[in-house]
Amino acid sequence: MVTVATDIVEEILALKKERNAVILAHNYQVGEIQDLADYVGDSLGLSYHAAETDAELIVFCGVHFMGETAKIVNPTKTVVIPDMEAGCSLSDSCPADKLDAFLQEHREKNYYVIAYINCSAGVKALADVIVTSGNALKIVESAPKDRNILFVPDQNLGAWVMEKTGRKMDLWQGNCYVHVEFTRDSINKIRAEYPGAEVVAHPECTYAVRMLADEVCSTEKMLSYCRDSKADSFIIVTESGMLHRLRREVPGKTFIPGPTELCACNDCRYMKLNTLEKLRDCLDYRSPEIIIPEDIRVKAERSVRRMLELSC
Repeated sequence: MVTVATDIVEEILALKKERNAVILAHNYQVGEIQDLADYVGDSLGLSYHAAETDAELIVFCGVHFMGETAKIVNPTKTVVIPDMEAGCSLSDSCPADKLDAFLQEHREKNYYVIAYINCSAGVKALADVIVTSGNALKIVESAPKDRNILFVPDQNLGAWVMEKTGRKMDLWQGNCYVHVEFTRDSINKIRAEYPGAEVVAHPECTYAVRMLADEVCSTEKMLSYCRDSKADSFIIVTESGMLHRLRREVPGKTFIPGPTELCACNDCRYMKLNTLEKLRDCLDYRSPEIIIPEDIRVKAERSVRRMLELSC
């Protein structure tokens, strides 16, 4: 466990008990938060836990759209996030009003809208079904054969899904700024430095990077892949927070952060806005709270629930 001030850890644990709270943390959170969380995982796993929790207060240590997902499936519960400014460049690339206008303009396409979970509640409300990087292949394969598919907002994940499933889709031109900072040259350079290491990349990476990887998969699949692989070392091409969980749950193997052209690792500036101090304060004050208009929440819940049903 990462060494942190004992007093703030004790405060957080006491407040969690007092508030009947559950702490959910995404794999990209700092190690100190991961170590305190009741559950650490990817978007799909966190969605399940958010839907099933009996806690009165849900503290979502991630970014804004993740807190919204928890609120969508828990309308009667209070959902808070440590920092309301923890947004997402990918989610921001597909505003709900622009997606709605696009769908109205292209009604003749009769789009079946598949939305990556990294999007706002408004976009989820417009979607037919939500996917994560872990279940996208399965859900796209089950999409109606007689409908045109619009995949939003990540063009790189969408392209990877098309490669794997053979399903033609129109792709919204959005991306995650963290994953597109990995380049062919930066990954080739680290491979030359660690020739025996396997490269494991997230599908939000560009095609040039995915082609260099030994495995392309969700963050959750990274755990099982690295655990089961005969290799002893891995270059992990995703946000740096994932390495903390890998090192904790797959001991005895070496995990090397995938570099960018400018840095030896890759941090998401939004994920790293959350701190232990902010976690303590949002538990204490039950704020900042995620609020979603009920008409939007109800529509968004249909697409999220459909994802959970199809993922079983």
